[in-house]
Amino acid sequence: MAKGFDDLLELAKKKGPKKLAVAVAQDREVLLAVKKAKELGIADAIFVGDKKEIEKVAKEVGLDLAQFEVIDEVDNVLACRKAVSLVSSGSADVVMKGIIDTAIIMKQVLDSEIGLRTGKVISHVAVFSVPTYEKILTITDAAMNIHPDLNQKKEIVENAVSFAHSLDIDNPKVAIVCAREKVSPKMEATVHAKELEDMNKNGEITDCIVGGPLALDNAISKEAAKHKGIDSPVAGDADILVVPNIEAGNVLYKSLTFFAGAKNAGLIVGTSAPIVLTSRSDTEEAKLYSIALGVLMASKN
Repeated sequence: MAKGFDDLLELAKKKGPKKLAVAVAQDREVLLAVKKAKELGIADAIFVGDKKEIEKVAKEVGLDLAQFEVIDEVDNVLACRKAVSLVSSGSADVVMKGIIDTAIIMKQVLDSEIGLRTGKVISHVAVFSVPTYEKILTITDAAMNIHPDLNQKKEIVENAVSFAHSLDIDNPKVAIVCAREKVSPKMEATVHAKELEDMNKNGEITDCIVGGPLALDNAISKEAAKHKGIDSPVAGDADILVVPNIEAGNVLYKSLTFFAGAKNAGLIVGTSAPIVLTSRSDTEEAKLYSIALGVLMASKN
């Protein structure tokens, strides 16, 4: 069981290396993260972007570009398109976003000609190492799907379960998080949670254990679950938290990061290849961890 990101880096070392296609790569933290990933034997990379700018930043961070392929493309949209094409054609394994808006690179990911669509819902998984929790915790979906319906939530769960398997979590415990742990017709999220739990019990959602509705405290605290008399194998021991909508996910994500000091990383899943889609403000460390997640997911694929 991975307790933190050091464990995931070690796992990525065993399963890597994989090749990244980095779109608009002329970014300090991105190049530092790729440099570290290369040193650890986790990943190699093809850099796509303004070659002069990439060379300038590489010199600043002490990265030897002779170890990497660089494709010169000064147009940011075309750079994204070329990076995605490298992955869809099999020349690379993982797309990584550089210094570019998410909407621009995602448009290429969704392109019917060169994109990475599979017909599934595309969702985001965020992995946290929280000092107060004994193992890594995955949260979904805090970045892609605004207000998913029941069928979309089912696919979001399935994406997250597949991702958890890539982290060697064989039978992840999935908590469908709501504002309360009892079903109320007035609270759609609780109704969805119970239906998702039932889907798991009748074999529609497999290779995991789903519990819901569960309030956040009951999902991560055995003491809280016991106090409320909740009898579920997921209660107090969740591997995955499924939030009801993007607002709840966003608030939880940022609360863990800024209030709890949790380390985090993220990935886009549900595509034919993983997409490292970190924020432009993320640290080198967060980008490295996200690369490791991409390598693990690509190894599973």
